Amino acid sequence: MPKSELLTIGDFARACGVTASALRFYADSGLLAPASVGATGYRYYAVEQVPRAELIRRLREIDMPLEQVARVLAGGQGAARLVDEHVAGLVRRVDRAREVAVAVKAALGAAPVPVVRVRGAVFAAAVEQVLTATAPEGDVPVLNGVHVEVSAGAIGLTATDRYRLSTRTLVPDESGEDGWTATAHADDLRLAMAWVRRQHHLRIGVRSWVLQLAGDDAVRECRVLAEPFPDYRQVLESLPPVSTRVVVARNALVEALEQHHDPVVRLDVTDAAVSLGRAVDAVVDGPPTTVHFAVTTLHPAVSSAVGPDVMLDLAGADQPVVIRSADDGDVTTLVMPVRPEPGGTTT
Repeated sequence: MPKSELLTIGDFARACGVTASALRFYADSGLLAPASVGATGYRYYAVEQVPRAELIRRLREIDMPLEQVARVLAGGQGAARLVDEHVAGLVRRVDRAREVAVAVKAALGAAPVPVVRVRGAVFAAAVEQVLTATAPEGDVPVLNGVHVEVSAGAIGLTATDRYRLSTRTLVPDESGEDGWTATAHADDLRLAMAWVRRQHHLRIGVRSWVLQLAGDDAVRECRVLAEPFPDYRQVLESLPPVSTRVVVARNALVEALEQHHDPVVRLDVTDAAVSLGRAVDAVVDGPPTTVHFAVTTLHPAVSSAVGPDVMLDLAGADQPVVIRSADDGDVTTLVMPVRPEPGGTTT
């Protein structure tokens, strides 16, 4: 292969996001041999080798041993299974480390954790309902958190990404006299929810910047964010008066949204229906109105509601809609409208 088609080890390393020493290690391990070695021993790599080098780097980033990396690189139907098994092993080790850390901190005489008890499946469902309103980590880390508020008779869960605000309350099976608040990292909660759902009872407490979820025979911990959570109550209290109130079957509205093919949906409220490409029967109190929403914000808000019906409180085309539902506790979600694209199709 002509050297004009090859990269020096330094250029190839930069293209792959690794160091030259890492490439030498990969070569010595038999994972990635250079395409050519010059008379002076200098190594050259082909551009076509970049994907393989990047794959090796990613596998090493998740601490995969060299022997397993070689098996994944060999391909075949078992490659994906090897990755899944390795990640499952990592998760088990992390879970065990968390359990040991809890025991160590208890042995150090840390202050007792104020706890509240709730059924695992109930708590998991409630968390998943508000997680849709969190934002990926960015300039404001607290927006990728779920604010947990515990009082003597209720557990409140709230999340917001500036475009949506979702708050869920549920009744605990048991709670103490002392209330507390904490904002748990949304990514940690997501990872824990499959386990939480399998727990018959869950004891929830906070200590040393972690939210502790104690199940039937194990403990999970979620990071607590230090930044203050936005004053969502002030947002709710400052909303303009409702002009039109709509009560509609949740499943029918979800189905209509899922059949909508455009990114923006036009919501037309008439005297007895909500139309978004097709009419959905509704109980309407107030004048007809039209509001546009991004489907990606309206659909999660409606689909995560509880009970068979949802209530939409509308205050104007440029005001957030308040979506409320109630069954075992209640869910309130704010969704900001959008401006329709000029000449765009929204029905």
